[in-house]
Amino acid sequence: MAKTYWLVKQEPESYSWSTFVKERITAWTGVRNFQARNNLRTMKKGDWVCFYHSGDEKQVVGLARVEKGYYPDPTATEGDWSCVDLAPVRAFKKPVPLSAVKSDPLLKQTALARNSRLSVSPVSEAEFKRLLELAETPFSI
Repeated sequence: MAKTYWLVKQEPESYSWSTFVKERITAWTGVRNFQARNNLRTMKKGDWVCFYHSGDEKQVVGLARVEKGYYPDPTATEGDWSCVDLAPVRAFKKPVPLSAVKSDPLLKQTALARNSRLSVSPVSEAEFKRLLELAETPFSI
């Protein structure tokens, strides 16, 4: 089965990379945007995920993996919302700032660069590899 690649965003004040690493696995709950929800529903166990700190930081900080595909979001009190389980893999050696994403010829067309409000978005394999390259984080996929 082919892997797909994703980017998830979170304000570090709400849920930081360091908290994620301490917990070792998390249910990615609370997504209340239909496009982001639909992206969650496409995620499969084993897919790779870049973790982005939004807010003041605005940088991609680490690599994670989908541990469990989508299921009903237990935090949803109404509506049809979904979540997935994610696990951290490694911190980026060098965080990739949004400014670098927007100025990179390959990355400037990503949802991160074009739609800063979307909390879960796909990235292509080439975009994923470019993020790892900019992060100076070699990783075999």
